[in-house]
Amino acid sequence: MMTVAKDISSTDTLTAAASPLRVLLAAGGTGGHVYPAVAIADAIRVNNPRADILFVGTKDRMEWETVPKLGYNIKSVWISGFHRRLTPQNLLFPLKLITSLFQSLKILLSFKPDIVVACGGFAAGPVGWVASKMGIPLVIQEQNSYPGVTNRLLAKHAELIFTAFDDAKEYFPDKNVELAGNPVRKQLGLTNRENALKSFGFDTVRSVLLVLGGSGGARSLNEAMKQHLDTLHHGLGLQIIWQCGKNYSKQLEKEINTDEYPNLRLLSFIDDMPSAYGASDLVVTRAGASTCSELMLLGQPAILVPSPNVAGDHQAKNARAMVNTDAAGLLEEDKLDEEFAKAIKELIFNKDELERMSRAMRFLAKPDAANSIAKKISTLAKKEKQ
Repeated sequence: MMTVAKDISSTDTLTAAASPLRVLLAAGGTGGHVYPAVAIADAIRVNNPRADILFVGTKDRMEWETVPKLGYNIKSVWISGFHRRLTPQNLLFPLKLITSLFQSLKILLSFKPDIVVACGGFAAGPVGWVASKMGIPLVIQEQNSYPGVTNRLLAKHAELIFTAFDDAKEYFPDKNVELAGNPVRKQLGLTNRENALKSFGFDTVRSVLLVLGGSGGARSLNEAMKQHLDTLHHGLGLQIIWQCGKNYSKQLEKEINTDEYPNLRLLSFIDDMPSAYGASDLVVTRAGASTCSELMLLGQPAILVPSPNVAGDHQAKNARAMVNTDAAGLLEEDKLDEEFAKAIKELIFNKDELERMSRAMRFLAKPDAANSIAKKISTLAKKEKQ
């Protein structure tokens, strides 16, 4: 009988080892959560072509359209954030939470993942918590120097926690925290400068400023650009790519006569980021984790304008981590009116300083982050299956 049991056990082990790796990634709300998760998924597929990968998010946020376009299946849970002030949405929160827990249980029982990866956002909370209660290994990937509330709550249940900034470790349990960097998709790169300039109709003589407000747009950056546009375009002679965001594009198109600014490209959204980065000499942008990681990876000189309207002031913390190593400049939002054009002028024509900043950016980069995280996720999952 013991021999038979041993044979059965050996067969089960071989079957488990031969079966495809099943990974569930929970992420949502913003590109800062979703794109690192996609980068991890891409790396898992490279290392494990037979891997079965499923995303979980919410139907009313960007992941619901973005993830399928990038080649992955996605399921939804009904959950949203809890506002600090009393709002009608808060009255629904208990119902949403209970519903999302049952939906998470149903998804996990159906998909049967070997491992769950929580990359932040509302959806990661219920999925990660239910997975931990079911004994499914949980891994966290935190993009910011100040972790979001979801990942902080899940941390005590996690087998591994990957951070992008060293400062984040103080908010997590001491064990199993590893500084890995933010995963960035392999598709991101720099288009050849000549081709990049040509794609925007720019010449090779004048410097190029890239202003990024994110998909929704950044009101304060847009206001600063409106105020200083004449100085930047006519006075300094810059070629400008201004990504103003979908929330502001229609109004700005009414307010600004682009015929008066032939070297301005006012865009709601930039589909070809490699060309935008490749053409630019200097970037002015918020300090979201994904953007910071892209800047590091590409060695792109930048002036960071952290948003003050984010949880835990995490963008300011992200920015300081880069400014402290002289990889980026810092401009506080309340100084935009008086210092915006001045800060750009001081940097964009200083080729030596831009090159030094570029080297400092690359020094901070961890280009193998996605691959490193994917390998460790696969190793942990296989270990748990044995």
